[in-house]
Amino acid sequence: MNNGNFIKIYDTTLRDGSQAAGVNFSKIDKVRIADILDDFGVSYIEGGWPGSNPKDISFFEAVKRKKFKHAKIAAFGSTRRHSNRVENDDNIVKLLESEAPVITIFGKSWELHSREVLKITPDQNLEIIADSCRYLADKKREVIFDAEHFFDGYKDNPEYALQVLKTAAANGASSIVLCDTNGGIITSEITAICKKVVAMLPQDICVGIHCHNDSGLAVANSLAAVETGITHIQGTVNGFGERCGNADLCSIIPTLELKMGKKCLLEDNLKKLKSLNLAINETANINANPNLPFVGSSAFAHKGGMHVNAVNKNPATFEHIPPETVGNKRRILVSDLSGKTNILMKAAEHNIENLTDSDIKEILSELKKVEDSGYEFESANASFTLFVKKVMKTYEPFFQLEGYRVIVEKRGHNEPPLSEATVKVSVGGKQELTAAEGDGPVNALDKAFRKSLSKFYPQINDFYLIDYKVRIFQGAEGTAAKTRVLIESGNTKESWVTVGVSENIIEASWEALVDSVEYALLLKNSKNNQAK
Repeated sequence: MNNGNFIKIYDTTLRDGSQAAGVNFSKIDKVRIADILDDFGVSYIEGGWPGSNPKDISFFEAVKRKKFKHAKIAAFGSTRRHSNRVENDDNIVKLLESEAPVITIFGKSWELHSREVLKITPDQNLEIIADSCRYLADKKREVIFDAEHFFDGYKDNPEYALQVLKTAAANGASSIVLCDTNGGIITSEITAICKKVVAMLPQDICVGIHCHNDSGLAVANSLAAVETGITHIQGTVNGFGERCGNADLCSIIPTLELKMGKKCLLEDNLKKLKSLNLAINETANINANPNLPFVGSSAFAHKGGMHVNAVNKNPATFEHIPPETVGNKRRILVSDLSGKTNILMKAAEHNIENLTDSDIKEILSELKKVEDSGYEFESANASFTLFVKKVMKTYEPFFQLEGYRVIVEKRGHNEPPLSEATVKVSVGGKQELTAAEGDGPVNALDKAFRKSLSKFYPQINDFYLIDYKVRIFQGAEGTAAKTRVLIESGNTKESWVTVGVSENIIEASWEALVDSVEYALLLKNSKNNQAK
């Protein structure tokens, strides 16, 4: 009998998640992600379809030699072809050769699919489901049966859809997963149908849910299914998946643990959720979605002055959970909507203390002026720190810019353009003039700038440019429009963002580059002083 208070999390990021547009995991990526998921504490990790491509076959070869602390590795595949004997079916053979302890097979539960896709009768479809589940169970594998298109099939012919589930359960499947493959079922339908399935199947059968997000309901539908007695949820980290994605485990897991009184992870592992979100994004080379619940950088961000004031007094006023519970943190944004508390809290984040009411009024006044001209500090945390120090006249510059020049030259129709920059700076009365070539004008400028300062501040070689974003606003001005540049820089331990604005994209980039270097030197100097 299943323990209804423990929900088994079945992660399919490596298989279903990799079907998302722009996501492509190498074998090494997949092994690394499997280690991260195991450490996080999911119950199952679906590694891929060993019968579909060499990469997935090599993944299962690699994990044969690994011992996982918590998770079971699952291989995914389909029921046998109707024209094949089960023991000779190539897909079934490959599933067994993977040596995965868990095998998940999908079968058609919508009569429409058996007739029009497989071109077999509904009874023949039941036959291949029974053969496949029984054969794999006889080989001592844990068999999970994914009832593909189950909810659509149930709405079309409930008797047949339920017969598919009964057939799989009677022939060795220990878990039956109800799939909203098209992602079009609404929550009330999920609840009503899941109740009937849970009541119908034997209590020793684990019933699961697998939702796609085509109606934006994948998380809600998965959680609603739990309320009916389902104890197995399939999903992906960050909701990666085909079309509109799969149910997002980064929303499902904390909701289960913090709001529904269910357990699904090892003790205290929920604090690793934000790190999991970032690790999967980084491996997939996907920019993090700031608006994701629980793990997004904006999930606990506060901008309106009244909100910030209330949060400062009691975070529960505008936060449904403490951000640290899921490994996230609170962010106070500053803009022309900011109030006194925004400035105080944001300044405290950057160790700027003892601001008077007069200081805050002056900062707010200057902030409104610069934001009106195109600057924004919501994302540019480092530039805001420098901005406050400069308004308060407490900033001591590390260098003076004497000038720069950037040349872009194209020498032939089929030749790539060449970019060269020259930068002159002075430090303590000593001048340094350097030049550098780059892949583009900004890259050349960055190289020349760093080269000119490295003689005086060798520590600038310890950080690097992570990201570069350009946004054109006041678009009606065409190519003369103002440009906002955001540059993210960092080292192995931390990162910071700076902003520059100008009608000239090179000048905007230069402003952001200068702020980036100034902040890095300020950070280093501050840490050195603390160490003393």
